[in-house]
Amino acid sequence: MGGDAPKSIVSASRRHIRRAILAAVSERDETAAICRDKRGLPEPDPGLRDTERVPLPDAADPVDELGIPARVQEFFDREVKPHAPHAWINSSKRDARDGHVGLVGYEINFNRYFYRFKPPRPLGEIEADIRRIEREMVAMLREVAGTSYVSEPGGA
Repeated sequence: MGGDAPKSIVSASRRHIRRAILAAVSERDETAAICRDKRGLPEPDPGLRDTERVPLPDAADPVDELGIPARVQEFFDREVKPHAPHAWINSSKRDARDGHVGLVGYEINFNRYFYRFKPPRPLGEIEADIRRIEREMVAMLREVAGTSYVSEPGGA
């Protein structure tokens, strides 16, 4: 690895190779202590990475010392922490618009707002349509193959 390739590409390639080797020769131990980096912070496990969709606040939401909006922290404590006690909020992931932790977006559930329930047709009506289509298919097959090779639907 070298030659005329920019240092960033070579560095990225080495990181990918290192990760691939580590993944191939290591195994996950669910009972092991949490791995920490040089600063003592927990190292994220990409295999456990997950995201949550948190409702946007109605008004200005105060943030804590890490920049985590109060509503996000409340959601995390209520919905995530009870099920994943070792989980944490990645405070380095910030939205360019407001500078707060988390990426801001909005999801519109189209089924919730635009779907109109239409009850299914009665079973007898559906069955009648199926029988009519079967008869039409048999008639077409008789035209192609001749009457002696095609039997009626449900017959022998």
